Amino acid sequence: MLSSIAGFFDRMVRRYLPDAFLFAILLTIIVFLLGVFFTNSSPVQMVEYWGGGFWNLLEFAMQMSLIVVTGYILANSPIVKNILGKISKLAKTPGQAIVLVTFVAAIACLINYGFGLVVGALLAIHVAKRIPSVDYRLLMASAYSAFLLWHGGLSGSVPLTIATEGHFLEDMLGIVPITETLFSGFNLFIVGTLLITLPLLNRLLMNSTQGTGKIDPELLNLQANQVEETVETPKEEMTPADRLENSQILSLIIGILGLVFIIYHFVQNGFDLNINIVNFIFLFLGIIFHRTPRRFLNSVTDAVKNAGGIIIQFPFYAGIMGMMVTSGLSEQMSLWFVNISTEFTLPLFSFISAGIVNFFVPSGGGQWAIQGPIMIPAAIDLDVSTAKTAMAVAWGDAWTNMIQPFWALPLLAIAGLKVKDIMGFCVMVLFFSFIPISIGLLFF
Repeated sequence: MLSSIAGFFDRMVRRYLPDAFLFAILLTIIVFLLGVFFTNSSPVQMVEYWGGGFWNLLEFAMQMSLIVVTGYILANSPIVKNILGKISKLAKTPGQAIVLVTFVAAIACLINYGFGLVVGALLAIHVAKRIPSVDYRLLMASAYSAFLLWHGGLSGSVPLTIATEGHFLEDMLGIVPITETLFSGFNLFIVGTLLITLPLLNRLLMNSTQGTGKIDPELLNLQANQVEETVETPKEEMTPADRLENSQILSLIIGILGLVFIIYHFVQNGFDLNINIVNFIFLFLGIIFHRTPRRFLNSVTDAVKNAGGIIIQFPFYAGIMGMMVTSGLSEQMSLWFVNISTEFTLPLFSFISAGIVNFFVPSGGGQWAIQGPIMIPAAIDLDVSTAKTAMAVAWGDAWTNMIQPFWALPLLAIAGLKVKDIMGFCVMVLFFSFIPISIGLLFF
């Protein structure tokens, strides 16, 4: 039955789900119409909200583009290829490949979401090279399914925000330590259950693929970062510029400077593995591991080809967020769930409402800024744990990422796939994960 359901969703998604760019356009139209019909906003105002928010994610778009580029550069280095190759040898069969990629990617996502997206995709490519009979689409879907755990891990924006002095809800919440959020009993139950069951679920989904996801060897070689080394000019024929481009000393000097800053960052800030420091680590390790500026730049040239989807699509999602927030649509959605909640059901309805809002506002920090001021007063009025309510919003944000292409774009860029190639499997993950998350929020 599971295979039949998964096969059905896979067929429907591959047939009817458009390219991720068209998906963003359709969402834009839907939110525009919702704003006109369900808020006091006129069509002209909705256009104003859309255009006004269009460029609000430029910094984030650059960060995610660099995640793809620097991750590709690092993975293209001989050292990392060797490490990922050794990890991939732990899998001997297609089933083991699915389990290995899901588990490793999940651990990486618990450490940091950007790190997890890149590691999952790159490991999947190395595993697919060793086990070409594995379904490549399901393998990449398995890597992306691990992203479900990110908001319950060390880079979760909601728990880290409310644990930071000076956050915008401090007057209501105070400072909430991560012992009450990330390391609470209910969160550990959800994380632990998903960490064990997701690899098994993805393994069971193998029976639904029926050999439809065999990878083209040429694409796999391309995505496996098999960049041809440039033929280097003999030393006696090098110009001064050639010598600089092929200088290992220059790469080593700038690489060491980068490593010194990385060490300084962790000494000063503790284990603060944010997206900027992840990019910084990837970039400077890439410079060192490629040994010369010329080899590094050759890898950069290939890497930037993968970032096009992110660069062009993220502004459209920023425009959608602008319409959702400024028109009051996101607030209306949240208030509706608050109005039907009780002391027992508020965490569950906070989770569901966050999942719906996340579909249109796919940003953890941005979503918390919208829903936090609504959900936390409701929790206080109903005498519900504010820490659990905050984590319910966090898990809702992570939950519908499984059917929202926004976060899948970096992984898909590395994999060389389209969103419809993996989303049918992710629908199954969405339905399944509702169970342990709901149990954790209601009964722990």
